[in-house]
Amino acid sequence: MVREKDVCWEYCERLEGNKVRCKFCLKILNGGISRLKFHLSRLPSKGVHPCSKVRDDVTDRVKAIIAMKEEGKEAATAKKQRLGEAKSSGMLSSSKIFLPMDTTNPMGKLFPSGIIARPQSPIDIERCIAEFFFENKLDFSVAHSSSYHLMLEALGGPGFRGPTVDALRTTWLPKLKSEITLQIKEIEKDWATTGCTIIADTWTDNKSKALINFYVSYPLGTFFHKSVDASTYFKNTRCLCDLFDSIIQDFGHENVVQVIMDNSLNYVGVGNHIMQSYGSIFWSPCASHCLNLILEDFSRIDWVNRCILQAQTVTRFIYNNTWVLELMRKFTGSQELVRSGITKSTSNFLTLQSMLRQKSRLKHMFSSPEYSTSSYSNRSPSLSCIDILEDIEFWRAVEEIASVSEPLLKVLRDVSGGKPAVGSIYESMTRAKESIRTYYIMDEVKCKTFLDIVDRRWQSQLHSPLHAAAAFLNPSIQYNPEVKFLGIIKEEFFAVLEKLLPTSDMRQDLTAQICMFRKAQGMFGSNLAKEARNNSAPGMWWEQYGDSAPSLQRVAVRILNQVCSALIFDRNWTNIQQFHSEKRNKLDKETLNDLLYVHYNLKLKTKARSSEVDPIMLDDIDMTSEWVEEIENPAPTQWLDRFSSPLDGGDLNTRQFSNSIFGPNDHLFNL
Repeated sequence: MVREKDVCWEYCERLEGNKVRCKFCLKILNGGISRLKFHLSRLPSKGVHPCSKVRDDVTDRVKAIIAMKEEGKEAATAKKQRLGEAKSSGMLSSSKIFLPMDTTNPMGKLFPSGIIARPQSPIDIERCIAEFFFENKLDFSVAHSSSYHLMLEALGGPGFRGPTVDALRTTWLPKLKSEITLQIKEIEKDWATTGCTIIADTWTDNKSKALINFYVSYPLGTFFHKSVDASTYFKNTRCLCDLFDSIIQDFGHENVVQVIMDNSLNYVGVGNHIMQSYGSIFWSPCASHCLNLILEDFSRIDWVNRCILQAQTVTRFIYNNTWVLELMRKFTGSQELVRSGITKSTSNFLTLQSMLRQKSRLKHMFSSPEYSTSSYSNRSPSLSCIDILEDIEFWRAVEEIASVSEPLLKVLRDVSGGKPAVGSIYESMTRAKESIRTYYIMDEVKCKTFLDIVDRRWQSQLHSPLHAAAAFLNPSIQYNPEVKFLGIIKEEFFAVLEKLLPTSDMRQDLTAQICMFRKAQGMFGSNLAKEARNNSAPGMWWEQYGDSAPSLQRVAVRILNQVCSALIFDRNWTNIQQFHSEKRNKLDKETLNDLLYVHYNLKLKTKARSSEVDPIMLDDIDMTSEWVEEIENPAPTQWLDRFSSPLDGGDLNTRQFSNSIFGPNDHLFNL
């Protein structure tokens, strides 16, 4: 009965079942009133085509209804989160913290989740304190602080003491390093079956400094291997090839499926060397890097850039006036307006989406008596903000940008954070393009502008034979009746098979196995296999149901368990620079090497337990960004240097911070 009161029923005719007929274009829709709303609003939604005959006033009305519903959901989520935080703060005194067992935990083997018992013995308490120091890069001298000792006594009682500086450096550091190393050795035993991916995460100042962090990704997660200063030879392809050869040998070339790197340094030459020297190893581009370039190109379109600059005018005024900022948080239910992402472009589109969700609240705030009677209301920046927020064309542009960018942001989320997404990148990009095409069904010029950007970046930087083969082997794609593979996909699939199965003995009966897989015969056709096609990880699906095609199963398991992005989490490259400083003596560097090894692996452990964290959004607002900082002539050192443009010779993971944040004499762990 409640559904009958929805005002949108007047725009359709109700049919049998859950079908409705649009009164404007007479199209019949499955899914009832919800799908009709997206049909009339022309907002992108899976499987819903926009109405070509609906009046503009109806479209605006339905969009407002959808926006109000989304705002209500977000407010409810924020309230639930605050209640959860309050509840959890009251449970800190309990003897045990219970976490739900997660059998799909990506770090389950190296860093198991489940029931985390409150430490009972002194040695367990010391361990927790030591891990707190290492994970958060705390200066060891904090252990001498009187306030630190007072805090420990308040928690543990009079006389309670934590680990000393010497114990942190000489006992707990080597102990934790040894434990992590042993756990990794256990994980390596599975690589003969699943394989692994080596990730090269690079930072460069484009002048004389180049640092590389090496990670290894495997089906259940990722771990940090080592950090290398390549400054003296980053322009020498031969030396870089030798470096990558040594990293590959650390884990055995037979266990490595691919090496992922971005386009910085001389990686094209390195990639060609890897492909030629190792018959079974692929060189793959970083999907996150490519997607960032696409979003960056989107933001350079004139009308998009103009909209971003207008939105930044509003956020800078709010965030540079304390009273206005507090008022904004009051009206938004303590929700932030600015959203900092992993790159500058990501931040731009995330913040525009955030502003669109808070549209009515922002307008209400600036028109409220509380604001109108304040000393800020008649100031020139305030009047500019009001003009922008009352501009219908501005909000239409924000809505358009949010709708076009969301499909790409979704793909970026899917491939980031260490998830095995190599089997879905093709389908995800196809769906993203289809969403853009559907949104611009009435505007061919804009549609072509955005899709040309996507296609240009895809073809030049993201296209990979390994991605094509993974799409062919993904059961959710292979058995989808709506999917028809292009000839080039099959060609690249066969090329990958020849590379991974180089001898005729290994390829014996391969043609019959491929036919069995495509026709869903043998175990592929069992009811369990059919039911699991769309709700199981592709690699796991092949492990369970691929026994009818053993040669193809070996290839599928090794390919589909790999990641396609070098983006794991936000790093602080300033600490890495300190680690590689020439002023360090040999002892310092050895200790810092261990500290980085323990620090990064503890961070990965924490990240693995935070499955609900958005992988493309930072926890804290970047207070030096163009969305917050008030600058007359923006200098690149404030933001662009932090997320340097790859088109200018930088890379996705560039991190540079001004001396106002990190002074030249700052030291990591006081060493």
